[in-house]
Amino acid sequence: MTASKAREKLTTYGTKHMSDVEIYALALGVDESTARRVHDSHPIYSLSSVMSQELQEVDGISPASAARLAASVELGRRIAASRLPWREALVDPSAVAKYMIERLRGATQEHFVVLGLDARQRCRYEKVVGIGTLTQVEIHPRELFRPLIRAGAHACILVHNHPSGDPVPGDADIALTHRMKDIGKMVGIPVLDHIIVSDNSYRSFAEMGII
Repeated sequence: MTASKAREKLTTYGTKHMSDVEIYALALGVDESTARRVHDSHPIYSLSSVMSQELQEVDGISPASAARLAASVELGRRIAASRLPWREALVDPSAVAKYMIERLRGATQEHFVVLGLDARQRCRYEKVVGIGTLTQVEIHPRELFRPLIRAGAHACILVHNHPSGDPVPGDADIALTHRMKDIGKMVGIPVLDHIIVSDNSYRSFAEMGII
């Protein structure tokens, strides 16, 4: 099937009736045999972290085709990341975790994110306050609380990812959480939860009774 045939199928039946390979062909603008080679080399579950240069290593994939697929993946990530219920109180850690998993999926470094909440516990502010290595990220309380104070936040939720795939908190994570919780009390912006996410799961300090 050519890319044009894939477009015809999409127009007639919609994307839900298309195979993974057909979606690849459409996103890449190539024929089905080329799309299948890309699919076999880089299956869907790996696309969140694949680089454009890696796609170009597949026979028949030009820089333009690779860029189209990479842009499609990023567009999907941003759509998923826009689903945080901004108008609803964040009382369910799983809702925050689901949003942040999509936001940080495929990241090869630890990202530390703070969500600033209003008086009704609705998210009104989001900021990445630190990017570290595969296994750790250094966070200074000043970098975390200064923007929250300026944003007029009433409370906050801390989130960071574990690229290793294991969201279980370590001793350093627990110590950092207690430190930030104590400082939050001092500045009047309580830390309601600290959520650690991987690509497929999460751990909430509130649910675990740590915070």
